Amino acid sequence: MPSYELALVLRQLPRPELISVIKRTAEAIFDKGGIIRKFENLGTRALPYKVSEHGVIHREATHFTITFDSAPTKLSDLKEEFGRDIDIIRRHIFKLEEPEEHKCTLHDEMLPPSYRKDVQEIIDIAKRKQKPKYNYNSGLDYYPFQK
Repeated sequence: MPSYELALVLRQLPRPELISVIKRTAEAIFDKGGIIRKFENLGTRALPYKVSEHGVIHREATHFTITFDSAPTKLSDLKEEFGRDIDIIRRHIFKLEEPEEHKCTLHDEMLPPSYRKDVQEIIDIAKRKQKPKYNYNSGLDYYPFQK
């Protein structure tokens, strides 16, 4: 199952109600067959602009991120369920990409920079992007721009 990150913006609530909202979101993820990896509370902050959701204008909110694994087919169900919850102002689900592995050896690192493979690739790209230079063979006997 791929990993996702759920960014939640919750309306400002007292602590017991805030805990119940987090429990509801966690149960929704569990009910859809997901596995929660990490919760992160980013605190209560002022929103950058007024947000109107469920007929109420919000100026401050509590921010959470939840990292979870789930089947891609269940994401639309989760978004719909979170959209019906009146305590959630904004919700966005982002797919987390796996970091690619780099094989590096001490021998490669000890080479001077101009001999390293990645530097050679950058030099090749730069050579392909060079602009054509001025053609001095323009038919004039002199350079008109006073070099």
